[in-house]
Amino acid sequence: MRIDLRLAVWLSLVAGAVNAAGFRALGYFSANMTGNVSAASDFLSLGRFATALWLLGLLIAFVLGAFASGLLIDMGERRDLRGIYAFSILLEAALLICLGGLDLIWTAAISGHLMMIGLSFVMGLQNAATTRISDGRVRTTHVSGIATDIGLGFAALMPGAGRSDDTQITRARLLLHLATLGSFFAGGLAGVWGYERIGPMIFILIAGLLIAAAAPELRKVYRHGAPR
Repeated sequence: MRIDLRLAVWLSLVAGAVNAAGFRALGYFSANMTGNVSAASDFLSLGRFATALWLLGLLIAFVLGAFASGLLIDMGERRDLRGIYAFSILLEAALLICLGGLDLIWTAAISGHLMMIGLSFVMGLQNAATTRISDGRVRTTHVSGIATDIGLGFAALMPGAGRSDDTQITRARLLLHLATLGSFFAGGLAGVWGYERIGPMIFILIAGLLIAAAAPELRKVYRHGAPR
């Protein structure tokens, strides 16, 4: 659970920052697939087909990011590679650096759509990686699910709600979900604040946070060698 908590805090902070900074820059959410699908259905019903297809494109990018993450992790596990999860997080960092760099070089008219597709891909990649690392206990971009788990956790702690031997586990999981939600919120504040001051450079700084999150596992890889 300690690993899950550290993972939740670091990566939820990153997810919140990317999602909020992307919205501040381009007017769309890169991680909020529930909202994007709802908006797409709304625009489709109003006959605004181009906007609806654009929002569905963000969904497809998110799914492709999760797909790529799953393939990478499965390939690493089949080859018994140590630290494959850390390399998945490093891939996310590299993509953020590329996207931030492209946004600095290209004009907004050229880079805007590419940035949003790329950020949605990155968020899908991250959410899939953290889901696999934590066996489904941590989903860093899925705030609706986190809020549901928090409500269920408080209900389970009510007197007479469950067995006494489950209380410690329930409290640990509740702490995990509260930390995830709080970090996502804090990341959102930091992402907007940072974008207002340094623009696309914020994505490169966020990539630095990801590298720091992956560093402990990478040290183990190079200390003990890649094979398990």
